[in-house]
Amino acid sequence: MRKKTIEYTSPLDALVAVQKRLSLYEKRHQMESEEFFEQYNQGLVPDDALFIEWANDYRHYLALHQEIPQQR
Repeated sequence: MRKKTIEYTSPLDALVAVQKRLSLYEKRHQMESEEFFEQYNQGLVPDDALFIEWANDYRHYLALHQEIPQQR
């Protein structure tokens, strides 16, 4: 399956979109993204496509979160 690329007008818009996706993962799996990511990095979560996407979205969230304060 080919991924769709979405371009945002600002890092803040991208951050909001990523936070929405993270919220969906968290509700589905009853786990906060930070806790999931810790477990994922420790190898406690299977490497299936859904969890890989969640981990990548969380990495993107962390990167955006660091980028935004630097623009002020």
